[in-house]
Amino acid sequence: MAAPPGPAYHRLLGPLCALRPRLFFSPLALLLWIVLSCDLRGAAQGPGEWTPWVSWSRCSSSCGRGVSVRSRRCVRLPGEEPCWGESHEYRVCQLPDCPPGAIPFRDLQCALYNGHPVLGTQKTYQWVPFHGAPNLCDLNCLAEGHAFYHSFGRVLDGTPCTPGTQGLCVAGRCLNAGCDGLLGSGTLEDRCGLCGGANDSCLFVQRVFRDAGAFAGYWNVTLIPEGARHIRVSQRSHNHLALVARDGRYVLNGDGVLSRPGTYEAAGTRVVYARSAGPEETLQATGPTSQELLLQVLLREPNPGVHFEFWLPREHYGPFQAQAQALGWSLRQPQPREVEPQPVVTPVVPEAIPARVASLVPDSCGPCPDSRGRAHRLLHYCGSDFVFQARVLGRHRQAQETRYEVRVLLIYKNRTPLRSREYVWAPGHCPCPPLSPHREYLLAARRLVSPDGTQDRLLLPHAGYARLWSPAEDSRVRLAARRCPV
Repeated sequence: MAAPPGPAYHRLLGPLCALRPRLFFSPLALLLWIVLSCDLRGAAQGPGEWTPWVSWSRCSSSCGRGVSVRSRRCVRLPGEEPCWGESHEYRVCQLPDCPPGAIPFRDLQCALYNGHPVLGTQKTYQWVPFHGAPNLCDLNCLAEGHAFYHSFGRVLDGTPCTPGTQGLCVAGRCLNAGCDGLLGSGTLEDRCGLCGGANDSCLFVQRVFRDAGAFAGYWNVTLIPEGARHIRVSQRSHNHLALVARDGRYVLNGDGVLSRPGTYEAAGTRVVYARSAGPEETLQATGPTSQELLLQVLLREPNPGVHFEFWLPREHYGPFQAQAQALGWSLRQPQPREVEPQPVVTPVVPEAIPARVASLVPDSCGPCPDSRGRAHRLLHYCGSDFVFQARVLGRHRQAQETRYEVRVLLIYKNRTPLRSREYVWAPGHCPCPPLSPHREYLLAARRLVSPDGTQDRLLLPHAGYARLWSPAEDSRVRLAARRCPV
């Protein structure tokens, strides 16, 4: 009988045993991998690996909006963890609009049960959609001429959650598409209009025009250049804001005649003009502008200040600066965002501030309130919709909330099904308690559905229940489950 392999054998084959199968291996290399995968040193470690994505499926609808799906498989060895990420991705597909009079998708699904016995009897009914049930992505159908409805399970993927909204049902959940077209991705455009960006491809322009004015009439405040986004102008006085198009025509409040509050089309965007009895005026536009606009103020009394701001692509700032110089307007060197209240002789073109500085939020967060103790644990366990063990995969901070991406490992309590990978939302840039990526927690979360049904979230309340997972914490939470009323 041959002697067992010694230490030299393991040192030689150790690096090779760490190899993973690849689709492009030759038959000889694949055979070698199979022999070496017996790994006499112990079980494989780490997560498995995904196969490449398959092609996107055909659109779920024959007209209008629908859903397309693609999938991949997780390949892992014994002892390896599950792959990180989703096995399916869904995106919106847009086909030509449905012809007038076309039967809606949900109506067609209800109609499939017309004339068929249901509810354990031989009675048959004609079914139409019922939109008053709690779960928007169940096929809830009302029996015509009767005062009851029946749920036939989930609707087909791509069914609108409710008529007239953008949400689509996927795997029984109502999801909205991010700017990347993927349903449920949560990806948003940044202030520069870049999908999933970090506000670093544009500059934030913000100033206060404080010229008191030597005479009553129209005074130039600033040029709003082509490509500007998220424009906001405000002032509080009996003066009035005015907006001039590139051809010299007034969009708002021209020739001394006041315009009505409302929405106006200008430079390829919609300008919302509001005037209160305060007196306060505001102009707002999402943009981007397709051409320059000139912002003016009609002075009738001393000017307390016109506040304006917008975001401008970096490549547009140079031409904007040159154009302002050609108009003979003075330019000042970049200054801090807060401007000292000192008068100037002529209207001033604003300085540009890098967006990453303007949007900077301190990373230091204050201490969280003490939420330890059995009473706190019972309160949140009994009042929550979900209690589960999860590993935090990532964290994304936004202005008013923090989104954690987690992988669900063990479920203690759930009122509705949980997926293996979920998003958990926490209020504020500094949530309490904070969760650290790559660590495991016991979490108690609530289900939060928006009034229009377009958002279905897992919410971690402020000062809620989030504990690092341990065997002792597992015992405590199981004990709490016994003390909650059914």
